[in-house]
Amino acid sequence: MIEHDVKDLKLATAGRYKIEWAESQMPVLKLIRERFAKERPLGGMRLSACLHVTSETAALMRTLQAGGADIVLCASNPLSTQDEVAASLVANDEIPVYAVKGEDNKTYYQHLNAALDHRPHMTMDDGCDLVSLLHKERPGQVGEVIAGTEETTTGVIRLRAMVKDGALKYPVLAVNDSMTKHFFDNRYGTGQSTIDGIVRATNILLAGRTVVVCGYGWCGRGLASRAKGMGAHVIVTEVDPLKAIEALMDGYQVMPLLEAAKVGDVFVTVTGNKNVIDAQHMAVMKDGAILSNSGHFNAEINIPALQAMSIGEPRQARPFVQQYTVQDGRKLNLLGEGRLINLAAAEGHPAAVMDMSFANQALGAEFMRQNAGALSPDVYTIPEEIDREIARLKLHSLGVTIDTLTDEQREYLASWQEGT
Repeated sequence: MIEHDVKDLKLATAGRYKIEWAESQMPVLKLIRERFAKERPLGGMRLSACLHVTSETAALMRTLQAGGADIVLCASNPLSTQDEVAASLVANDEIPVYAVKGEDNKTYYQHLNAALDHRPHMTMDDGCDLVSLLHKERPGQVGEVIAGTEETTTGVIRLRAMVKDGALKYPVLAVNDSMTKHFFDNRYGTGQSTIDGIVRATNILLAGRTVVVCGYGWCGRGLASRAKGMGAHVIVTEVDPLKAIEALMDGYQVMPLLEAAKVGDVFVTVTGNKNVIDAQHMAVMKDGAILSNSGHFNAEINIPALQAMSIGEPRQARPFVQQYTVQDGRKLNLLGEGRLINLAAAEGHPAAVMDMSFANQALGAEFMRQNAGALSPDVYTIPEEIDREIARLKLHSLGVTIDTLTDEQREYLASWQEGT
């Protein structure tokens, strides 16, 4: 048996069924896998991946493996692992996996180091923890890595900070910045799966409630839209005037978080920043307020401040619901320990959305393998032609056809001489 650290290999059969279900809804990745199996574009590449260990991620790992990659996978979040999926990848696909749902912080970093022990030629990250650890604690290995890819907004922010500081030592593809990723994964995927996680954790009725969405990027847009569709009254808080006015024009109430804190029933952070919900906000929240996060890290809600203002230990009111009693007797409910609620309490994005996101990862890995030697250490966006090809394949899989330009129309768009 290959080296691994998963909860229980006896879960492998259930995991395989779950992976097969996801793959049935990921036709674009299936087409890529068929080509990869023939062409083996990643042959000879050792790849260390730090991603949410879900059935959709398993479909990506199996695609990369078909393309010839030698893979090790670890979790990018302590609460996002689907243990049966981890077991299946080890037992059925012989992919070393280091991930256990609920692992503590020490184990999390042990698993990151196990992935780096693979001596990767390429990294595939979700949040930049793997890349950051490699550069900070294992600099002797950095020269062995030719390129990387990054899945999410938070990771891209950290990578660009590394570039600014002159710290990044190899080129990384910002998969998150492709249109077929953030337009669909962040908006439709995060929007639906976050609502799913909140409802599974709490079983509350959203209709008639006031939902406060902190941040109006692509994730915030999707979340606000879905909450509104469920009958909630939605308030958006923002620091960017452009996004704030967009939220206003989209029909949402916009106000500072300190004001929203007084009237909100459910709070969701989707900013990628730190201490977005802070002590001053929690001090004025209503009794029974629900706090959740769908940004990458659990730093968006100031949990130490919540603990400091509370009496005694929190009560586990429901799975994934920690109920804190603050000194004036109010109860504040923190979901999923402040971690990604869509993965902590639910199953993350639907497979049909991740089909496009992970098509970006697979084709992005191929692109970086082919072009890494010509790229300096920086953050790059996936080429537009790959982005459009993924969209075309997705439409084809859905049985949707679109128009094409005529020769006359192409000439007109390329000319400046024909006017009014």
